[in-house]
Amino acid sequence: MSEVTKIEYRAVIKFLTREGLSPQNIKNRLDGVYGENSPSYSVVKDWSKRFRLGQESLEDDARTGRTVEVVTNDKIALVEDLVLGDRRLKVKEISQMSALSETSVRRILHDHLGMSKVSARWVPKQLSALQRQRRVECARTFLELCGDNSE
Repeated sequence: MSEVTKIEYRAVIKFLTREGLSPQNIKNRLDGVYGENSPSYSVVKDWSKRFRLGQESLEDDARTGRTVEVVTNDKIALVEDLVLGDRRLKVKEISQMSALSETSVRRILHDHLGMSKVSARWVPKQLSALQRQRRVECARTFLELCGDNSE
């Protein structure tokens, strides 16, 4: 048997409520058919009450309150441009310039851009292949220069 969705359970609860069954009887019938996978008594009771009061929709109600702040590609690009323009910026300054919360700025810097604060500058945590190659070349050049003057 395939897994039953919340909407399908609610349809059964709605039907049995319209048939005049009590929430306890509905719960017993659901347990008989679905066993451990059936919804809890409190869920059955809540939806049964909603349907008795006239609710027709099987979907959850829209939630109120503060919307979830989503980090978008535009916000990531904005923070990246600010940091690349001046790597000495503080999180608070970036926050003020971008109209984002300090927590969002930190999340973008660390999680999305992979940057960390090193010696008062924001730098990428990992070097690209080109950056690693340039560092190796610079180090070899430095060693050659030091090797020539070590006498």
